[in-house]
Amino acid sequence: MNKPITKVLVLAPHTDDAEFGCGGTIAKFIEAGAEVTIVAFSTCQESLPKHLAPDTLAIESKASAECMKVKELILLDYKVRYFSENRQDILETLVKLKKQIQPELVLMPNSNDIHQDHYTIYIEAKRAFKTCKMLGYELPWNNFTMITNYHEVLNEAHINKKTEAILCYKSQSHRDYYSSDFVKSLAYVRGTQIGQHYAEAFELIRWIND
Repeated sequence: MNKPITKVLVLAPHTDDAEFGCGGTIAKFIEAGAEVTIVAFSTCQESLPKHLAPDTLAIESKASAECMKVKELILLDYKVRYFSENRQDILETLVKLKKQIQPELVLMPNSNDIHQDHYTIYIEAKRAFKTCKMLGYELPWNNFTMITNYHEVLNEAHINKKTEAILCYKSQSHRDYYSSDFVKSLAYVRGTQIGQHYAEAFELIRWIND
């Protein structure tokens, strides 16, 4: 039988990827008493509209983490869209994180995510965390296909907390997917797949029975 998971590491290529990809699951783990650490590899300063301050996404990310009661938020400054040019540095960062945090479960982008930064994190995380449980979260706008062979059952409170965290990112309100209706609808679809009301879907990358 699996032991309860007490340490979870969430790898977010960019601020807000963690909340959109697995915010409900994060809320569920925190509710159960697990320590959750989020690492965002870029605050995407280059992608912000000119009228916004460079630290806008960093501030919003901290507000979101506080909303979810995340144990620790680590913000790094890799240049958005250029992760592939820094693969070795990213791998070394991931190895250090493994030693520092010693996670039992790593939540990360899935293998079919077409964003170049997301795919780099997926590849290097597989190397760094090959002895850990690993699940790839879903960002539908980056997926032509998605392997959904692991589902985390959620309740309405988890979905509401996910939505609350996402709404901290006011700078992203122009995005089509910045919507409580979208968040709830996707959770409903994923729940329906397994005969439950709500769920988040993941790609099972590696699972180890303790």
